[in-house]
Amino acid sequence: MSLLEDLKWRYATKKMNGTPVAQEKIDYILEAARLAPTSSGLHPFRVIEISDPEWKAKIQPIAYGQSQIVDSSHILVFAAYDAYTKERVEATFAQQAEERGLPLNFADDYKNNLFAQLSALSQEQQFSHAARQAYIGFGLALAAAAEQKIDATPMEGFNNEQLDALLELDKLGLKSVSIIAIGYRDEAHDWLVNMKKVRPLQEDFIIKFN
Repeated sequence: MSLLEDLKWRYATKKMNGTPVAQEKIDYILEAARLAPTSSGLHPFRVIEISDPEWKAKIQPIAYGQSQIVDSSHILVFAAYDAYTKERVEATFAQQAEERGLPLNFADDYKNNLFAQLSALSQEQQFSHAARQAYIGFGLALAAAAEQKIDATPMEGFNNEQLDALLELDKLGLKSVSIIAIGYRDEAHDWLVNMKKVRPLQEDFIIKFN
């Protein structure tokens, strides 16, 4: 099945049935997020995989009681760097040099200019930049789930500060951005399951300069 057909199949599942998703399918979705392109290859986000029912129960009130949190098989929390540090930027380029067999200083001019630009931003702006990169991986994870015929509900409806505190993300230099609840739809109890997918008309959505 083509990607477009997979995307037509998926929807923001409102009720899940609690059936576990095989770990290899979760790993596939996570790998899609890991392989996402990011600005300058910085990949300034991480994904927290949670399947433990006790942890999901703690997160549900933070997510305003949404049932998908506890009815899902897994939830994936996408969390971005709270700031760009010199150590983080240096580590990215050091890994590129090592894995590509290049000298450690292969991109010093570019790296130094990049860090100068990023460090000139406020910490809020730096986090915003990192969060935008996280959304690239977030979108690819949703697409990968659809390809695997796994339901995935994107969520921004949660208290970020409370989730960050619960997961102690500050110790990792991260702040939460978004959540994906992963599982299987409960067709008998999901009001949205048979609703028509509605998107902007193509002629309204695409603005052409040609």
